[in-house]
Amino acid sequence: MSDTKTASEDLILEVKKVSKTFPGVRALDNVDLTLRRGEVLCLVGENGAGKSTLTKILSGIHRPNPGTEYIRLDGKNVEFRNSHEAKEHGLVTIYQELSLVPGLTVAENIFLGNLPRTKRGLIDWNALNTRTAEILEELGVEIDPEDLVGNLSISRQQMVEIARALSQGTKIIIFDEPTSSLTEAEKDILFENIRRFKAKGVAIIYITHKMDEVFEISDRVTVLRDGKNSGELITKQAKLDDIIQLMIGRVVDEYFHKNQAEKGDEVLRIEGLTKNGLFEDVSFSIRSGEVVGLYGLVGAGRSEVAETVFGVRQADAGNVYLHGRPVKINSSKDAVRLGMGFVPEDRKQQGLVLQMTCRDNTSIAKLPWINTFGMVDRTQERAIFEDYRGKLSISTPSALQRVVKLSGGNQQKIVIAKWMSLNPGVLILDEPTRGIDVGSKAEIHKLIAQLAESGMAVLVISSEMPEIMGVSDRIIAMREGRVTGTFADDEITEENLINAIAHVETANA
Repeated sequence: MSDTKTASEDLILEVKKVSKTFPGVRALDNVDLTLRRGEVLCLVGENGAGKSTLTKILSGIHRPNPGTEYIRLDGKNVEFRNSHEAKEHGLVTIYQELSLVPGLTVAENIFLGNLPRTKRGLIDWNALNTRTAEILEELGVEIDPEDLVGNLSISRQQMVEIARALSQGTKIIIFDEPTSSLTEAEKDILFENIRRFKAKGVAIIYITHKMDEVFEISDRVTVLRDGKNSGELITKQAKLDDIIQLMIGRVVDEYFHKNQAEKGDEVLRIEGLTKNGLFEDVSFSIRSGEVVGLYGLVGAGRSEVAETVFGVRQADAGNVYLHGRPVKINSSKDAVRLGMGFVPEDRKQQGLVLQMTCRDNTSIAKLPWINTFGMVDRTQERAIFEDYRGKLSISTPSALQRVVKLSGGNQQKIVIAKWMSLNPGVLILDEPTRGIDVGSKAEIHKLIAQLAESGMAVLVISSEMPEIMGVSDRIIAMREGRVTGTFADDEITEENLINAIAHVETANA
């Protein structure tokens, strides 16, 4: 009896039968959620499961439907009209897109709206910077309170957001995909600070697509599917398959799909590729039917190597060979003409035209081949889209749906379809599953294997160790712009990869 009472007293947030409808869409359907003091609750689900809508209701951005039973904070019913009211009650949300003012200092951002004043009503700059320094020291980060926020890295800006939450006497912090732009070392700092918040009794709702983070940081997991509660698990008692099944409603037989293709002749070889200040003396090759992984921490030079191979950047030294013949790639047009495709890291900024339709995005790379006297053949355009809609299981109500309306996983499939339509001999995929849900990740992993099995040479760049190990036939490790190891078969182990990206050694390539 006493245990039940204690658990009830520990509750800081209770959500009961919360619903939310947008025109034509029921985003939340009688969702329940509980959160305890000093607890990290992971909120997971596929894109479109309702996570963001629930978060925005708790943050005061959206209002729930009439008929919602209650939202209780500290035992009292609340319904915030805006995010300012939520913050006044001690609930702060830290989004992927940070809400800082670049032209103000760190201290000014942290205490914005609550700047300390002298008796004469002027800003007390000494008190402001002193209090800011104390908060930053408590978080274990070295940032000058007088630095301009716009001059800081994304990870340091995120720490400023967290410091701002700490300055407001926060009771609950909601983190929305907080590690999407962080290095592994920066993620460790974030997690250490989350543990400090826990020790102070602050409650955390943590939203992520990364399953390893769920098991590393959370106490409980609440799963949403199609706007409804799908299940709740105690993390230390849960298995990955349990969470995935609750998220997608089925068992994913193989989360990673190993390429079964016979390896053919060499398709791509780069020798001594160098871009001053970014990477130096990078060499590797890829054969037909092979998936080669390029692994390293953020800043290792992986994306820059891929961009240089594809002609987005110009190399200062080195050579590129296709099918054994030297080629000169001065632009991405040259790369496409030579039979290469490139799925970039930032699909929204670099891979898609968001306001264009699914049909138009899928066929855009093939326009030179499907127009006559400057007129695009719409029949061919639609045929291309419908072909890959079926092959890649792209979920969209129409070929004319704007891609901005699609989930992250379906957007990524559109980018891949665009390049598959050209039947390239080489396909480069930079962080192919970043920001997409676990079900779509499994589909992308399977697609990578299928591309290789069709005879393509595939280069995959990923910051996620389980992913790069799960999809690659060989892995090239990089650190600080240099290749530090090449691993295949039984050599592909966590220990080897960690050692390779942590210590610069002579590559065995």
